[in-house]
Amino acid sequence: MPWKSKTPVDLRIEFMKRVMKGESVAKLSREFGISRKTGDKFKQRFKRLGEAGLVDLSRAPKVIPHRTPPEVVKLLVDEKKRQPSWGPKKLKNVLEERLHCELPAVSTIGDILERAGLVSKRGRRHSVPARPTTLRDALAPNDVWCIDYKGQFRLGNRSLCYPLTLTDQRSRFILGCDAMAAISDEEARESCEEIFHRYGLPKAMRSDNGVPFASNGLANLTRLSAYWLQLGIELERIRPAHPEENGQHERMHRTLKFETTRPPRTNLLQQQERFDEFVEQFNNERPHEALGMKRPAQVYKPSPRRLPPVLPELEYPQHDDALKVDRTGYISHRRRRSYVSSALAFQTVGIREELDGRWLVTFANLDLGHVDATGFSPL
Repeated sequence: MPWKSKTPVDLRIEFMKRVMKGESVAKLSREFGISRKTGDKFKQRFKRLGEAGLVDLSRAPKVIPHRTPPEVVKLLVDEKKRQPSWGPKKLKNVLEERLHCELPAVSTIGDILERAGLVSKRGRRHSVPARPTTLRDALAPNDVWCIDYKGQFRLGNRSLCYPLTLTDQRSRFILGCDAMAAISDEEARESCEEIFHRYGLPKAMRSDNGVPFASNGLANLTRLSAYWLQLGIELERIRPAHPEENGQHERMHRTLKFETTRPPRTNLLQQQERFDEFVEQFNNERPHEALGMKRPAQVYKPSPRRLPPVLPELEYPQHDDALKVDRTGYISHRRRRSYVSSALAFQTVGIREELDGRWLVTFANLDLGHVDATGFSPL
């Protein structure tokens, strides 16, 4: 049957709607041109996560308990327009005296005025060049996992497919190969979560310097790499323009391209089924010379470090305090707001006073920079 929709989300929802109406998974799988195994996979994800297992979810909090009422927002915006040179602190003081009521915090008022376009923007922030890290030797399974997007290609229906691949470096075991409609931080995180549920957590994740694994922002962090750090996974990045430093993963990509994209399948679901067949053969049937002609599945074993049911809150016992990064990437310290990184929105950072009077800001195991009277300065 020809697909009317083009995204994997649309295809999965259409498939599951018909399953929930009582149609046979086997019959629908044949009709949609996918295997029974793939159909059962979607059904199990739906049972475990509901519709959330089929659609992309926002990582922002679902409830904001202290959202400012719209009438207060209008009051603040109108007053700012009347007094354009006044800052949030003056506005708060004058309006509270006039109205005899308590208004939101100064930092919240600043956010409201910024969203309304009534605050002058800072100068352009300087980008941070890629910073490769030391690359360790993987001596055992789960010491290092390698992640990358293989180059995109067109499917039979002319839409693009971006395969996201993840392998264990020591055993060459393919942990995941997902057909994506686009390069996406959210979908990459969703794919990682599913793999973490199945195989546990690695000690380190190795990637190149492209999105969504790295950025030109503070410490080259992205929301995805910050999520890995929150789980206690160390980051490894190869040098720019040196794909040979992830050579085993690149070699697998060449085999993947040769065996699964010539010719490509009609749509994303059918291409995913072809990827699943390749992964099964690569892991369980294909001997590997570097493994002494063993199959990757004979060498790989799941990690004893399991994905926690709730993301752990980062703790900083060696620091003086822990601060929450707001949704725009700012921290508040000693009544001063300082921009750190939007990649760390809703995360917790540690802060410690140094001998020179500056405050060191740390995220997980990364020292990011210092806060002083002039604001935040990256390392």
